[in-house]
Parts: sequence; C-alpha cells; structure tokens
Amino acid sequence: MTRAAWDTLLEEARSLHNKSAALQAFCAFPADLMVKDVSAHQTSAAHLLVGDDALAGSPNEAFRHALIAASPHARWQELYKDTNIGADFLSRFGFTCLIGDGGAYTSPSMGAWLLYMPAHLHYTWHHHVAQEMYLVVAGSARFMRHGASDAILAPGQTMMHESLQPHAMETGDSPVLCYIIWRDNFEHLPVLSQPEDFG
Repeated sequence: MTRAAWDTLLEEARSLHNKSAALQAFCAFPADLMVKDVSAHQTSAAHLLVGDDALAGSPNEAFRHALIAASPHARWQELYKDTNIGADFLSRFGFTCLIGDGGAYTSPSMGAWLLYMPAHLHYTWHHHVAQEMYLVVAGSARFMRHGASDAILAPGQTMMHESLQPHAMETGDSPVLCYIIWRDNFEHLPVLSQPEDFG
C-alpha cells in the first residue's frame, strides 16, 4: 500500500507539473525516474498538514489528498535543526522530498519537494545553488526575492529563484502548500542567508 500511495502522489505531481507552462519551461517532468525506499520520519508539522482543513477546496484538491495519504510514509525533514531559526519555526515548517535525496524516487534531471507552512509563519531569508521554481498548490503566501518586488501567490501561480538568490516567504491568515522543483546542483541543501549574501 505504501508504494501505491507514492505512485498516486507522483502521478498528481506529474499532472500538476504538465498543466503549468511555467514549470514545463523551467524543467520537463523527468522520464528517467528510479524508485527508492523511504525511511519515514514524522514531524509535528506533518501532523499539522494532515489536519489543516484551511487548505481544502483548492483546484488541486487531489494533490493535497495524495500528499496526506503518503505523509505517514514520508521522510519529513528538519532542514534548519542546527541553526538559530527558532523552535516555533522548526515545529511548524513542513518539508519533504518526492524526487531526490530522501524521496520515493530519484532523477538526475530534476528534484521535487513539498513544502507546507501554516498560517502566520515566516520562512526567513535563505538560498541554495540550484535554480528553483515554486508552484502554489493550495492556500497563499507572500514571496520575497532579493532584487525583486514581493508577490502574493495563489494556487497555480509560480515563483522562480535564481542560483544563490536570497529569498524568503511568509503566510498571513492562510496556510500554504507548495510543489517545488530544482534543476542542477541537487546535492547542496538550502542555507540561511547572511548579510554578505545580499551583495
């Protein structure tokens, strides 16, 4: 049953990806996927996601249900556990891999992650080597990029981050669920941005 849940989520991700011209232009959905075993790890944020009814009713409801079904089998990551980002953020920030390290599939051409943030959470400035594209699946959030204007995105809208470009996001009264893809340099995880990174 575990593999069936992953396969359903993968097909929902493929459908979401292929319906978005922006995502397709950024990176084609991989045809070279390899199946991997996942070592499950749960966090408090994963439990918040499952019970967050404020995300219900978006045009991508099937994707949300597929993620909830796969969630108990996922390796929910604690990216910033050894930083000073704060206990409140760590307890409410949800991040798990679908394609890539820690995910149920791998590909040399693309990485894919799922991000969940409940209402009223600030994801501070951070960056990474890979180029990145966010697509809002459900809810909304304010996206901030160094050198660009802020933007509030709703379901179906996208945001691209260049390599090493500091960026941040925050939720208001609504939570947010995002599908994130990376191309190139998948081995470098996000790091918190420092003042010198804004030069």
